[in-house]
Amino acid sequence: MSSYRFCRTDDIALLVDAWNRCAPEGGATVDGFKRDIRELGVWCSSCMVAFDGADPVGVLVGCKRPPETLVLELAVHPDHRRRGHARHLLTSLSAKLAILGPPRLVAEIPEGNEAARALFATCGWREETRFVDLSSESPPWPVPPGVVHEASYREMKDAFVPRAASTWERSPATLEARTHRLRGLVIAGAERVDASLLHDGGVVWAIHYERDGAGEAGLRALLGEVARREGAPVTMPGVGNEEIDPARWSSLGLSPTRTVIRLESRAVAG
Repeated sequence: MSSYRFCRTDDIALLVDAWNRCAPEGGATVDGFKRDIRELGVWCSSCMVAFDGADPVGVLVGCKRPPETLVLELAVHPDHRRRGHARHLLTSLSAKLAILGPPRLVAEIPEGNEAARALFATCGWREETRFVDLSSESPPWPVPPGVVHEASYREMKDAFVPRAASTWERSPATLEARTHRLRGLVIAGAERVDASLLHDGGVVWAIHYERDGAGEAGLRALLGEVARREGAPVTMPGVGNEEIDPARWSSLGLSPTRTVIRLESRAVAG
């Protein structure tokens, strides 16, 4: 017999087990889940597990940062799909948030995941915007010594306020929570900062650059410097068109690898 319940803070091990049972990629750990609580705002009370008897067969992981809740993960075990579990998890969370808030729900779904898109559409979710994962695989640009400077997130944070919608991981709240592991690089001219970025290894989580030739050259040089230091191509997950104009991808040595669709819904009482 199927049953469902919302979780508590002492259910982390259960949520990790459910995720590893149900999600194709698996790989969740208790330490990783606790990190997501700190960095992404995962709330155990916004997470649910579906059971078949005593066995976890479905899981929903939710993050909460008023005024919205993010459905971070939603998965059902392959042997238990097409039985309404995923829909029940989504509608139950919606009904709870209609009472307790926040009433706005969002999710970020890969464009190619047709099954997930169909499920959310059936539950009344609508497409809000799109983001693109970008990769820089061009050879690193040689940068003269003394041009690139390191800086802390605290010194640079005002430059990274999004101009428009951003993914959950590129939001100011996530950047703030990841301060301890983000590294900053800056290229500055005589009177201004031409370009700056924040990265964690080969992943760039925030950028700022002037929209002219010097700014673009500076950003490309910084991306090349990250690639040189890490010895690997640079990736930029979840970039919006306001952050980098798609017409400028090529000039910056960037190419798209995946599109992510941001969906939104309003909480509805059951």
